[in-house]
Amino acid sequence: GLLALGLAAFAIDANAHGGVSMEDDSCIMRIGMFRAHFTGYQPELRATQEFCEDIPEVGKAIIVVDFIDSALRAQAVEFRVLRDVNDLGKNARYEQLGDTSAIDAATLFKLDAKVYPRGTLTFDQRFEQSGWFIGMLSATDPATGKVLHSVFPFRVGVKNPWRYVPAFVLVIGLSLLAYRLTGRNLKTAPPES
Repeated sequence: GLLALGLAAFAIDANAHGGVSMEDDSCIMRIGMFRAHFTGYQPELRATQEFCEDIPEVGKAIIVVDFIDSALRAQAVEFRVLRDVNDLGKNARYEQLGDTSAIDAATLFKLDAKVYPRGTLTFDQRFEQSGWFIGMLSATDPATGKVLHSVFPFRVGVKNPWRYVPAFVLVIGLSLLAYRLTGRNLKTAPPES
């Protein structure tokens, strides 16, 4: 019973940050009808582990944005990391960021608008404090001049002790099972002469 619970909890945790289909992927940024994939890495602290909703450690992170829709490769794309100065958290929307001067004031990092024909933009960012930040991608169609915006809230310096619970439950379950099996074997062993 306990073992099954541990395995179920472990399976739930393993699938918590994404799904099989691209539509369920929590790392997707929507830019109008277009999509891009946001990924963060902390190679100095977490080797090759990928993040998108949360970057677990304060410090250096490498951010990668891959354009899923090839139409974005022909557009001038600007990317910013903003401090969440209005405490919007995970529900941040572009309309809530304020005017251009408010966005400029909140900007921690900015990649100026340019075309990325290979469909990938990459940059390093050092986060000095924990909390909520907002990734903002703006894409300008060169033919029409129309600008589309997408915001992607994420947290930095998030410690999640609950992620270890399924493994802990599994270890306890296996230990109890081993104890029960060992206890039965001791009871059925023939007496020594």
